[in-house]
Amino acid sequence: MAFLKTSPTTAAPSADASTYVARVRDHHRAFGRHQVLRGIDLDIRHGEFVALLGRSGCGKSTLLRSLARLDPTPPGEVELHGRTAVAFQEPRLLPWRDVRENVALALLNTPEKGVRHERAEQTLAEVSLTEKLHAWPLQLSGGQAQRVSLARALVSNPRLLLLDEPFSALDALTRIEMHQLVIELWRHHSMAVLIVTHDVDEALALADRLVVLDEGRVARTWEITSPRSDRNPAKPEIATARAEILSALGVQPTPPNPNRDPITGELRNRPDDRSGNDRGAA
Repeated sequence: MAFLKTSPTTAAPSADASTYVARVRDHHRAFGRHQVLRGIDLDIRHGEFVALLGRSGCGKSTLLRSLARLDPTPPGEVELHGRTAVAFQEPRLLPWRDVRENVALALLNTPEKGVRHERAEQTLAEVSLTEKLHAWPLQLSGGQAQRVSLARALVSNPRLLLLDEPFSALDALTRIEMHQLVIELWRHHSMAVLIVTHDVDEALALADRLVVLDEGRVARTWEITSPRSDRNPAKPEIATARAEILSALGVQPTPPNPNRDPITGELRNRPDDRSGNDRGAA
């Protein structure tokens, strides 16, 4: 079975809307004369993990903002079933509130302060930050700040978690840790996740389905058929899938340089290198 299975780019009509946490139909979005989204159709099923890819300016973050109800949407174009929450690339923590208070901000509709604090503490425990309850945002590392942002999104028990390139500013090892954490939280909360990312490898590692936007439209979609435990980047089928996705994004992968050491990355046997015998012959 192929690692990627192509699926229709147009969402199929369904009488059973209860299977979806979000449905987008013929969604348009413009800023002045600039048309950003041009008739988007997209379904997100309950419990599904979707990665949204595309070049800069293709409309990824605009679509996410529509799903988060951060921007106005015309009636009937965006239908949501259940609560949504969003975490952005920047954690956006209030520096004058401690970690627990930053997470509890998502519970302002809960009048009892004690209840807000208790739920915030429970959610911070899920992201392994119990010891940072009373820390100030400026005392946190980048990875810790992003964990607080995730806790703030999760504390309201959303049915759809929206992630707008939340790990792009993190170092490689912290990013891997955050990937593992997100998968654990996704499974524990049985929620749907939509992540906007430029990182094809991140999308291949995390998602059930990949959606590529191009010029404000859904250009390609794939289902990933392999379990996450079987997605070793060294496998030939992963490399083939990666090349297919990059091609859909308008990027032609550069073939490996046979003169470059695969471990160190250094060039060897350069064309202008000559042995002593060559230099001695004239």
